Amino acid sequence: MSYVDGFVLPVPTKNLAAYRRMARRAGKIWREYGALHYVECVADDVQPGKQTSFPQSVKLKRGETVVFSWIFYKSRAHRDRVNTKVMQDPRIAGMEMRHAPFDGMRMFWGGFKVMLDL
Repeated sequence: MSYVDGFVLPVPTKNLAAYRRMARRAGKIWREYGALHYVECVADDVQPGKQTSFPQSVKLKRGETVVFSWIFYKSRAHRDRVNTKVMQDPRIAGMEMRHAPFDGMRMFWGGFKVMLDL
């Protein structure tokens, strides 16, 4: 069964270019270790909701935008093997979160089994 890691995070609009550079480096590393697909998306049509929404989920501030990302794997076991290798790679270990172009404290993520793939 296919598996997906999903991420949602706020990125200051002024930092989008820096975020894209960081994501491109990270994505190449994930793909190098076997991830099938690596996608980064920037919000285009995500309005605040009455109960919940993408902007509310990350406590979006003025001057920020939402980024929605996912990494696709063959299975959960495949994901675990890939992520173990990625996290041991010095290129990733050298990316300190305190220098990240986004607020990692408002980022959320999770792993998902693919239920339907048409």
